[in-house]
Amino acid sequence: MTGNAADLVARHRPTLDAALAAIRTREFFTHFPEQIKAYPQERAAAGKAWFDGLLGGAFPLEQAGTDGQVGGERSPYGFELGVTYPHSDIDALLPAMASGLPAWRDAGAEVRAAVCIEILTQLNELSFEVSYAAMHTSGQAFGMAFQAAGPHAQDRGLEAVVYGYSAMNSHVSQALWEKPQGSRPPVRLAKKWVAVPRGIALVIGCNTFPTWNGYPGLFASLVTGNAVLVKPHPNAILPLALTVQVARKVLAEAGFDPNLVALAAEEPAERLAKTLALRPEVRIIDFTGSNEFGDWLERKAVQAQVFTEKAGVNTIIVDSFPADQYPAALDHLAFSLSLYTAQMCTAPQNLLVPRDGVRVGDEVRSFEQFGSDLAAAVDKLLGDDARASAVLGAVVNPFIVERLTQAEGVGKTVLASREVKHPEFPEATVRTPLIAAVDAADASVYEHEWFGPVSFLIATEDTKHSIDLYRRTVSRNGALTAAVYSTDESVIAATEEATWDAGANLSINLTGAVYMNQSAGFSDYHGTGLNPAANATYTDHGFVASRFRFVQSRRPA
Repeated sequence: MTGNAADLVARHRPTLDAALAAIRTREFFTHFPEQIKAYPQERAAAGKAWFDGLLGGAFPLEQAGTDGQVGGERSPYGFELGVTYPHSDIDALLPAMASGLPAWRDAGAEVRAAVCIEILTQLNELSFEVSYAAMHTSGQAFGMAFQAAGPHAQDRGLEAVVYGYSAMNSHVSQALWEKPQGSRPPVRLAKKWVAVPRGIALVIGCNTFPTWNGYPGLFASLVTGNAVLVKPHPNAILPLALTVQVARKVLAEAGFDPNLVALAAEEPAERLAKTLALRPEVRIIDFTGSNEFGDWLERKAVQAQVFTEKAGVNTIIVDSFPADQYPAALDHLAFSLSLYTAQMCTAPQNLLVPRDGVRVGDEVRSFEQFGSDLAAAVDKLLGDDARASAVLGAVVNPFIVERLTQAEGVGKTVLASREVKHPEFPEATVRTPLIAAVDAADASVYEHEWFGPVSFLIATEDTKHSIDLYRRTVSRNGALTAAVYSTDESVIAATEEATWDAGANLSINLTGAVYMNQSAGFSDYHGTGLNPAANATYTDHGFVASRFRFVQSRRPA
């Protein structure tokens, strides 16, 4: 162990211990504070200056096999970034990455965990830089970008580190094994176990949450001894390029080969993800994105352990409300439907509502009245363009606007989408949610994901029918999140039972500051691996344990 690595172990051992306790208790824990005011405010100006200084230039990153420069990102807020990144010859880069694996493996779990925590710590110090990078590649509003791309992603990365450390320390590394032989001397063997990594891991980044979705796989693979090749989405390279830059710096300072982490930026139409996914050197793949490519990876990348998060139909069962909580529930639903223009894998899409209406206290609000109430709550939330822009961010991809146009012809429009003028970025495309009412018989409409601000009020026969429909659609088509609103404990119990069958994480009667779109590191699981929306969970032991294998040696003692 180098002196620098030993210093990192001593410095970060308390953090490791605290995070290990948190994954056992599942109580509130965060290592990286989410409030902007917790950070030196001069860092905000420095972060903005860093971002502005990068525009139109080359990102400073040196790595093996570089054979040119690539780029092409455009901010969803209406301007070209003009940043270029090193493009690498994969036949040169992959061997360079593999060369550092023996020393990284032999360093042991504690050293690797400390190095990973140092990477996350330095990324946290650059949270404003990360925020501007995420804002102008994903379209998130700045406040959301700061939290989601910065501290929340960093906590998820730390969570993956401690799960990996926990799995590698599930038993001793050496033991004296004695087998009694009756009157004869016992058989005695000295045994040793080493956690051997699979090799090179590939992280295929997404456009909307490049760090939040990228860090769990990146740090789970790195802490378990693997090298990590980061292939960003072509429209969201900058947040992950910064991540790779910091990781390489920390690795080198700790005495390890910086090529253990590398960036794989691609030429236009290069389709690099497919090429890399089938390389025999790639033994682990983490992917967030479309069902089509996720399914392809699961079928074709047979040499690798593949972890996917794909699409689903996140569902809310609407049954009944206490009269005094109905306004708060509507406001809560309005925010859930609007946040980041519903460009989230956890955003609700299907609201299952009995066609005879929902009970609010001692009254019944008809199906139509409930739809009108919800539409009014969305209008209230987004009525002011400046406030709407802070909630919605910007549309990240033109196909979302096309999908909104398509949804205008589906069912009966309860709330039409409108254009919002962003006060700071007039070229940004900002759109409010569209809500359409359809019948439960219209399964072809709502049994697939409409990524973006499109949701459906689905008229069901009754709440029992809603629960049955929830169970069936999620089991078939997947979901990451679900919710139920009911004053009837038997309805809640039946929904929970359906949830165990369907495998989607459930929120019950939320009206406060936590939304069904959100999951908290160290406590909430993201995905279950039990329905088609994902085959893995951020984060549990199953997410980390297959990234390495225990290999043993034994000799007579």
